[in-house]
Amino acid sequence: MFSISVYRSFVLLIMASMLGIVTHLTAAQAQQSPFSGGWTLQPEMSNLNFQSVKKQTVVESSSFATLEGAIDDSGKTEVNVLLDSVDTKVDLRNVRMRFLFFETFKFPSAKITTQIDPALLNDLATVRRKTLPISYTIDLHGVTKSFDADVAVTLLTDDLVSVASTTPISVSVADFNLMEGLGKLQEAANVDIIPSATVSFDFLFARNSTTAEAAPAQSAVTEPSSVALEVEGDFDREACKGRFEILSRTGNIYFASGSSRHDSKSEPLLNSLAGIIQRCPDMVIEVGGHTDSIGSTSSNQRLSDARADAVRRYLISRDLDPSVLVSKGYGETTPLASNDTSEGRWKNRRIEFKVLSN
Repeated sequence: MFSISVYRSFVLLIMASMLGIVTHLTAAQAQQSPFSGGWTLQPEMSNLNFQSVKKQTVVESSSFATLEGAIDDSGKTEVNVLLDSVDTKVDLRNVRMRFLFFETFKFPSAKITTQIDPALLNDLATVRRKTLPISYTIDLHGVTKSFDADVAVTLLTDDLVSVASTTPISVSVADFNLMEGLGKLQEAANVDIIPSATVSFDFLFARNSTTAEAAPAQSAVTEPSSVALEVEGDFDREACKGRFEILSRTGNIYFASGSSRHDSKSEPLLNSLAGIIQRCPDMVIEVGGHTDSIGSTSSNQRLSDARADAVRRYLISRDLDPSVLVSKGYGETTPLASNDTSEGRWKNRRIEFKVLSN
């Protein structure tokens, strides 16, 4: 028969063993990936800002209103930026950025991806904030580039984490094939703009429920242009005039030499244009065709007539009322630039849109 002291020792031994098991399990849980279950971006609490400089010294701050993203179990992080949601705080400036610079009718989103090593964040629950060096890629305007930066990962609550830039990140316009768009932007705004921007971000992610799998970042299921920051419903006359002036500068309506049949790569812009015309009621829109001076005056007049009419007919096929569209050819009579250079002739070969007086 055990003595009381032996019994107590036995009980203490069992308790110590159980405590050891619990400690071991707790330690094992602590080593579990901090991203276990996945995290989903909270767009209403996140921000992505960029600063540009015009006239050498004037700094303008802009942002994007619509972001999507996720971190999966392994730490793979993806953030999608819907570029039509660019917010410069000025309506027509937003339109210029969308159609002339980012060309969102062809490239509606940008994607940022990186891989965060979960092992580097195993102690995040204790330290709450860590700065990590990461490599990441940006997919923008059809170009993918890789960069390095430091990010601060902050555990705000047990179920909310911030991933933020520690310093502004310089992004060159030339790196993403955006120099031509920058030129169009400068001409439209009549200002010089430095060909780079500084970008900063603070992405907040919420932990997914323990029973749900991490939701991968998805592109928007709605039409990308629907995220644009503009009035709902119909535009007023000035908003329509401004938009047609900007769309006339895109240079994204293409015809083969001597042909009036537009190339299929013109259609993303024309489809966007049709959507704008639908929101300009009680207005008659002129589709104007223009040529360079190569060839005879009469042949250029015929070609400009035919191209303008071809664009008008395509727009009508997008469920527009034929009575709101007229076409007119101007031939070579209204050049924007000298016809002595290939660049000047390219600018002169164009389709323009404008609101006619009632």
